[in-house]
Amino acid sequence: MVDTVNPWLAMACGIDPAERCRTVRGAHAAFVTGGELNPHVRTVVADSWRRSAAALAAPEFTVPIDLADGELEVHRRAHPLARVMPLFRELLGSIADDGAHLLAVCDAAGRMLWVEGHRGVRKRAEGMNFVPGARWDERHAGTNAPGTALALDHAVQIFATEHYNRRVQPWTCAAAPVHDPRTGRLLGAVDITGGDHLAGPHSLALVQATARAAEAQLAGAAAGPRQALSVLGRDEALLVTDGRRLRLGRRHSEILALLAAHPDGLSGDRLAMALYGERSVPAVTLRAELSRLRRLVGELVASRPYRLNVPMETDVAAVERELEAGDLRSALHAYNGPLLPLSEAPGVCRMRRLLEDRLRRTVLGSADAGALQLWADSPWGEDDLEVWERLLAALPESAAHRGSVAARARRLRATFTQPARD
Repeated sequence: MVDTVNPWLAMACGIDPAERCRTVRGAHAAFVTGGELNPHVRTVVADSWRRSAAALAAPEFTVPIDLADGELEVHRRAHPLARVMPLFRELLGSIADDGAHLLAVCDAAGRMLWVEGHRGVRKRAEGMNFVPGARWDERHAGTNAPGTALALDHAVQIFATEHYNRRVQPWTCAAAPVHDPRTGRLLGAVDITGGDHLAGPHSLALVQATARAAEAQLAGAAAGPRQALSVLGRDEALLVTDGRRLRLGRRHSEILALLAAHPDGLSGDRLAMALYGERSVPAVTLRAELSRLRRLVGELVASRPYRLNVPMETDVAAVERELEAGDLRSALHAYNGPLLPLSEAPGVCRMRRLLEDRLRRTVLGSADAGALQLWADSPWGEDDLEVWERLLAALPESAAHRGSVAARARRLRATFTQPARD
């Protein structure tokens, strides 16, 4: 694949946008018809096209609406990014009012919370459902700047025909992810959308700077533990400690996840059992791992018993708090995926299974169609026949997407009832 010097930029300096648009359009047509990938397609875009093709039935479609009316308003008001919307408007508002651009902000699931700008531009964008409440993550909208920024947790530009959905190809966009500065949790993304001129480096730099400014403002308002651990939906934990962001190796991720779940501490034998199970592992192996971990995190980890020296906020605890409070939807929004999904450590596997089972049981026991839809739309729920059937039962007869839910349930039922082949 041929990339620009900066792979997150759509085009290198001196490239003719019209010629680039034609080249990528041809590459897109070849990909969606035969799976062939032209070497002139950027690696970040080619990878996104593959993910989009795996999730979507066709390269031209209408992006779904996930939230509307009162439900959207409630979600917006409660979202952490509501606190920095005045900052977004201050930094990007003049661009959004110039009659050529839109300012958009989405949550971590890709739901558009705000889409603002000149009325005429917003009217044009409505034709592709680029509106508040619409779902613009890659699984529902294909390659696009906010969706791809969320998928990769990195600022990115998507130029014109680089969009997977043909209906979006008249537009160019640049987006950057925004994180909770205390926990490192992905909160959503800020985006500017407009014409081909956004493919220059200025737009990417602008959204990156805006995202950093928003995180700084959120940090100033943050209270609570100065240490936070994110382990959901990621193979390597993200530790935020005293303003530093550390991506940990897999074994260190497992150790901190286990210690965070046992605030009273674990003996060496119990920690070794949780990490290695019945395997015969010399005690010196665990001591060496903990020694390397201490070199990374300082005095955060104490011994005799092994424990954390300071309070640690975790995304697992955040999900559990929402469940205890009876707020299922907030718990589902906070659940970014299985806990350290590639870990085979027995203690971690048990924590992963217990949390996922508790969430799933709560979802199945709920009559909340919105919560059931959230689980069904997730990678861990997309093939869950029981959830899809429960969702179908919870939907009113007048629901616009009831037919598609029924069709999905039928397909899954047929898959599970097919006789095994020799």
